[in-house]
Amino acid sequence: MRADEAPLADADDPAPRARRTFIIAGHVVTAPKPPSALYLVATPIGNLGDITLRALETLAGVDAICCEDTRITRRLTERYGIAAQLHQYHEHNAEQARPKILARLAEGASIALVSDAGTPLISDPGFKLVREVCAAGHQVIALPGASSVLAALAVAALPTDRFYFEGFLPSKQGARRARLAELSRIDATLVMFESGNRIAETLRDLAVAMGAREASICRELTKLHEEISRGRIADLARDAAALETRGEFVVVIAPPPADAQVMASADLDDVLRAALKESSVKDAVAQAVDLSGRPRREVYARALELAREADNGDD
Repeated sequence: MRADEAPLADADDPAPRARRTFIIAGHVVTAPKPPSALYLVATPIGNLGDITLRALETLAGVDAICCEDTRITRRLTERYGIAAQLHQYHEHNAEQARPKILARLAEGASIALVSDAGTPLISDPGFKLVREVCAAGHQVIALPGASSVLAALAVAALPTDRFYFEGFLPSKQGARRARLAELSRIDATLVMFESGNRIAETLRDLAVAMGAREASICRELTKLHEEISRGRIADLARDAAALETRGEFVVVIAPPPADAQVMASADLDDVLRAALKESSVKDAVAQAVDLSGRPRREVYARALELAREADNGDD
């Protein structure tokens, strides 16, 4: 264990800070200790230059920094010459770490919470900590900054007046398709995260659920190999095999068109054919009813016709 990774000290044994400074453009800047509170500090999502002066001053001044992965956060603190101790706070140790954080706050400590990248509490385990800190009567202060959700929305060239953030979709295809059927009815731009090893299959499922919509696939935002692909979901899914899968993805999907309440017959057939290849008639009909807005009886009758056609074609 490195010296800057000591376990979070108990309230009666606070870890002293050797110095409270940071370095920027070659200049050493002294940072005052901020008032006792939990500080939610946004950190860069890729480019380490995307950090605010207020964030640097706070990280340099607090008594402790709680982070998901000390190796990742240390890259930032070393870049700016910050000597604060780093303490792990993640989903696997949160139950044990929260009481110690609360005890330190009760003793007047100032503590920063950061995620591996971007704004804390967005798809990370900080929610329960913030809730308990508030319940205990301590201050929680947000320091806004980098966010992959907002960065993707800004470059997607899609409507931004109303959006819905989904986070990560279910990993199993059945659950993922069911969730996409629900999301397809939301009258807003959709934003979701996806990993490189699942992006191709997710795009194929998106093509079934909302293939005619425009979308933007954002990979490695703010990093050296940033890449943004825009187009119809069906086209993006078709070209998914050529997609570079290394890195992190944010997928942004246009809202449904105003006349999308009832799906066209040709599109309904496409949805049913795709669903029937992997599901029973019953499950395919349920999925198509959700997506199409058409009566179940009509969809069921058409599904039987298509299933018979497929059977005859195999003979």
